[in-house]
Amino acid sequence: MTLTPIDPLHAAIRTIPDYPKPGIQFRDVTTLLRDARAFRTAVDRLVAPWAGAKIDKVAGIEARGFIVGGAVAHQLSVGFVPVRKHGKLPAATLQQTYELEYGTDTVEIHTDAVAPGERVLVVDDLIATGGTAAAAIELLRRAGAEVIGATFVVNLPALGGAARLAALGVPVQSLVDYAE
Repeated sequence: MTLTPIDPLHAAIRTIPDYPKPGIQFRDVTTLLRDARAFRTAVDRLVAPWAGAKIDKVAGIEARGFIVGGAVAHQLSVGFVPVRKHGKLPAATLQQTYELEYGTDTVEIHTDAVAPGERVLVVDDLIATGGTAAAAIELLRRAGAEVIGATFVVNLPALGGAARLAALGVPVQSLVDYAE
């Protein structure tokens, strides 16, 4: 769903020009998170397309995906799986390495985070190129989960992340799309 600039969610997201480097328009959802009404509206809208989808778990991607994903899991009355950066989880893990612009990174889940066949919804605050989300999806699939979709507060369509996930066979929802 694409919202217009008059939508309260769009208005609640701060844009920081030239961060973290010149030419980047950083979409900061922390302003949405601090606004109780906007945060509740975002969670309600993130949950709505998945109502009745028989979800077993929500997987939230570090770090703001923990906040949003935890709220979505609570609303759906399902468990939560943290998808963390390498070395942050205390028990045995499964890992998935993925390419960055200059190098690689790795995300992990606990080996017992999902059971084979569990239906999982991936949640994060923002999708840009989709590298981290795609790695999370591959990781969950390797663990035996069925990834039924991915949902984001912000989508930057020009960077191709949503299309990348769709090519993996994962339906994607977002609340606010930014052209730049």
